[in-house]
Amino acid sequence: MFVPFFSEEPNKVLSKRKQNPQNPSRNPKPPSPSVMRPLDEKETTQVFEKLFKFTGNNLKNIVENPSHEGPDPDPGRYCFRLQKNRVHYVSESLVKRATNIKREKLVSLGTQVGKFTKGGSFHLTIQCLNLLATNAKHKVWLKPTSEMSFLYGNHVLKGGLGRITENIVAGDGVVVFSMADVPLGFEIAAKSTQDCRKMDPNGIVVLHQADIGEYLRMEDDL
Repeated sequence: MFVPFFSEEPNKVLSKRKQNPQNPSRNPKPPSPSVMRPLDEKETTQVFEKLFKFTGNNLKNIVENPSHEGPDPDPGRYCFRLQKNRVHYVSESLVKRATNIKREKLVSLGTQVGKFTKGGSFHLTIQCLNLLATNAKHKVWLKPTSEMSFLYGNHVLKGGLGRITENIVAGDGVVVFSMADVPLGFEIAAKSTQDCRKMDPNGIVVLHQADIGEYLRMEDDL
């Protein structure tokens, strides 16, 4: 039985299923958070906005990247899937094969991109570093003497900066590399490229977001 009710918005009629207290099994249940599913429109927007901050127009490469995994001769695509509060970047072929695993037994699949907080905000996590590094719009390189400080979760100072790409503005997402081009983490620019050249050596160039040292410092949380 469906009971119509009116929302606060005019001329809009919604409906909901009447609860049956005598037969709880017939009442609708919300989907289990452990069930893997595609992102809804709002979640997709949040994820793409975060990725775009670091990749710019290269986000297209991530979305349209062909997948050659699995037995199918034709390449599939990669997609985003949500399980619990974590977002994964995974090939369509792997998603199909994962249906053979019981939902409660499935821990993770593909590459974790980030996770949603209880408040609904989305944050990128360190597991997506290689994805960002491959498609990064802005980059900074650290001097060898500054790598350890960064890997302990500290901001990058002007004195530890080896190189920086042009046209960075404050607030841009940047991927951090060693001078040997090894991805170390990602941050948010505190100053523009032009301002960095005039800064004091102790001034903060980029604000820390995530680094590969988290695999040791935060092992249980990852």
